[in-house]
Amino acid sequence: MTPEQVRSAAAGRIIFNRQGGEAGALAAYRALFRTGDASGLRQAFGAFPLPEIRTVQREAGPEGEVVKFTLRVPGVTLGMGEPARRIEDLRTESVLIPMIGKRRERTYTLCVSSQIGCAMGCTFCETAQMGLLRNLTADEIVAQWFGAAFGLGLRPANIVFMGMGEPMDNLDNVLDAVAVLKDHNGPSVPVSKITISTVGRVDGIRRLGERLHEPGWRRLGLAVSLNAPNDEVRSRIMPVNRRWSLAELRAALLDFPMYGGSKLCVEYVLIPGVNDAPSHAREIADFVTPLDEHYARSTRRASPRCVVNLIPYNPRRDSPWPAPDEARVAEFLRRLTELGVYAKRRRTKGRELMGACGQLGSAHIRGRSLVPLAVAGLVRDR
Repeated sequence: MTPEQVRSAAAGRIIFNRQGGEAGALAAYRALFRTGDASGLRQAFGAFPLPEIRTVQREAGPEGEVVKFTLRVPGVTLGMGEPARRIEDLRTESVLIPMIGKRRERTYTLCVSSQIGCAMGCTFCETAQMGLLRNLTADEIVAQWFGAAFGLGLRPANIVFMGMGEPMDNLDNVLDAVAVLKDHNGPSVPVSKITISTVGRVDGIRRLGERLHEPGWRRLGLAVSLNAPNDEVRSRIMPVNRRWSLAELRAALLDFPMYGGSKLCVEYVLIPGVNDAPSHAREIADFVTPLDEHYARSTRRASPRCVVNLIPYNPRRDSPWPAPDEARVAEFLRRLTELGVYAKRRRTKGRELMGACGQLGSAHIRGRSLVPLAVAGLVRDR
């Protein structure tokens, strides 16, 4: 709930820090997110269970420990009629990624999930092997921040919606969660430090763009998983491309609002033998250059609009591809740079604990029947 909703629902039912009415309700709300104290809100709502971390895994790295943790959420019944299948042990998976900045201070980026599983069917992604079980509610998304901040004592500086699921498939709950996360009475994460990622759902990108015109939302980040240099390769590894081509995706990105000089993150998972040929680097440059040129004309800024985030492939379970060797990654990055593309290599973190990009997902749920897809016309091969 946002502070406004809490003030409305709890006014007159709370005395907190010697304050009643709306002031007391707001003070209790602030206490929840600033100290983890739910006692005030329990006066109004009775039982107010706080998120409990179920499992924690850690992996040492040069910038600090990568921490993967899970929270239990209510189960789901699969199937319409008989035989129905009930899955009770559902868990969100979240990853805290350490970062050492220019000031040599360690901060953490929290990678949150927006769904249990995913319906998008990307062949290189572990989560896609689960299929989609259900959407997470706004409170289940915010609970991941709460678990990190108070369960683990690591308050995230940044939040990226890059965990399990396709955020644009669950955009209502994602936006409700962001409204809480960025509120200065709540977690108070600057909206410029929050990024929503998508495989390329054009309808979701356009809808998110409409929200960015509203005050308080304008610097919300967008990341797009490109992962292929052309329609042939992309349709093979990312079924969403059969619904929205690269041309349609780029048109939506050209229309996406430009505020505050924020970058558009173009993610590219480098898969050996699939999308790492020298000619593929040229095709990536051909995709991003019009976006950069449009940005320069519109804003008269010299800096590029796009940053290509080059991500060495992290093998999923039973993967048909290995991780790329470092020489191949460096060579591809060099080619992009020579072609005028602003590109960075994402450091690999959490691969051993299955916490790196594309590795989240519960192995025991894999192989079930998929629920109907949320995108009309999107074909999924089985």
